[in-house]
Amino acid sequence: MKNNNECLLVVEDNPGIQKQLKWSFDGYEVHLADDRESALELVRKHKPQVVTLDLGLPPDRENATQGILALEQILDELPECKVIVVTGNEDRENALTAIKLGAYDFYQKPIDPDILRLIVDRAFNLHAIEAENRKLGRQKLDSPISRILGSSQAMQTALRMTEKVAASDATALVQGESGTGKELIARALHELSQRSDEPFVAINCAAIPHELLESELFGYEKGAFTGAHKTTPGKIEHANGGTLFLDEIGDMPMSLQAKLLRFLQERVVERIGGRQSIPVDIRIVCATHRDLEKAIRDGDFREDLYFRISEIVINVPPLRDREEDIVLLAQYFLDQFSAEMKKRFKGFSSAAKRKLDEYQWPGNVRELENKIKRAVILTEGNRVEPEDLGFSAGAGSGDMPMQSSLSLKAAREAVERKVIKQALTVYENNYSKAAEALEISRPSLYSLLKKLGMDEA
Repeated sequence: MKNNNECLLVVEDNPGIQKQLKWSFDGYEVHLADDRESALELVRKHKPQVVTLDLGLPPDRENATQGILALEQILDELPECKVIVVTGNEDRENALTAIKLGAYDFYQKPIDPDILRLIVDRAFNLHAIEAENRKLGRQKLDSPISRILGSSQAMQTALRMTEKVAASDATALVQGESGTGKELIARALHELSQRSDEPFVAINCAAIPHELLESELFGYEKGAFTGAHKTTPGKIEHANGGTLFLDEIGDMPMSLQAKLLRFLQERVVERIGGRQSIPVDIRIVCATHRDLEKAIRDGDFREDLYFRISEIVINVPPLRDREEDIVLLAQYFLDQFSAEMKKRFKGFSSAAKRKLDEYQWPGNVRELENKIKRAVILTEGNRVEPEDLGFSAGAGSGDMPMQSSLSLKAAREAVERKVIKQALTVYENNYSKAAEALEISRPSLYSLLKKLGMDEA
């Protein structure tokens, strides 16, 4: 049963179809309207999250003029509302027009209540995700974890691990591809710890020339080398009492890895050119996009150092494995940049959402953020279209990165995973109902889950 707060408006002038749909949507708070004026009155009164709208409304049932006008007026009143337009069997042109104007989806008569119910359920789920994102964007978020958006199971696992280990002083290694938010996890580890009032000092081991990295970390005494005009403490000393974040530690030169290992063992610093041992009390958090175990096999990373820095390992998933989070994050960035640039949008068009879902995101969250910022700058209409995001208007596969697999088997499995995830989400992990919607048996669904490497919920 659905929550009674989920309100559905059915706009349909045929009393028989009205009765059929009201029965089909048992569990929702359903309101009925038979023309544009009554529909708008109910929209203002009940503010439905989802509307099913027959485009052929009186007094001009043979054309879509009243339905199209109703669509525009509903979205003006409730920009976040998901409107599903219902059209005649040969009325594809008006359906496409409705999608361009902001309709969530369309369905062609004759009506199959089970299929329309599936579309409506998905619309409610998406509306709930977007509403939660807007709520988070309006709140003043006190918890460092709550600033990291992500409802997917993979991201929630990483966040729960972060919460569990933050209070300890264990050295943590955050692993993930570039752009996944590893530094956000590192900062959350610091801010949730007992060291939160002390410094958080970050250094990117890949961004500093190798010959300068040692002096940046350990500092130097006056006269230690040409240009050393005064004694300068390093990043490690600056982090005393707090947390030192070594980003991209996999790019640290082998010669410096030995000195870092010694520091981790003894917790004392010797500046370059100095002989004094300076005790330092810090927590170390490291991050890398590299496979350190492979780097060890290749002779590029010390195995003993790896064991020292990986007391706790937190894996941050790539965005392509967080399908549920893509639209959530996109809407968050859209709200953020719109406010900064003093612009207003009704959201993303259905085509834009499909592109966001289909794209593989090799640059992860950072790439998504950049695309949304670009869209806010370039979009001239009130909805973001694929072209505003830098996607072509054609098939989604044309926007795939060139390095993406061309394997038909891999493509088929990717589609199967996505459809199965959607069915399980819609039916709240009820495997019998999901299997029925997918038109397969329950044992076949379990076999597919096993073949595709998808854990059962």
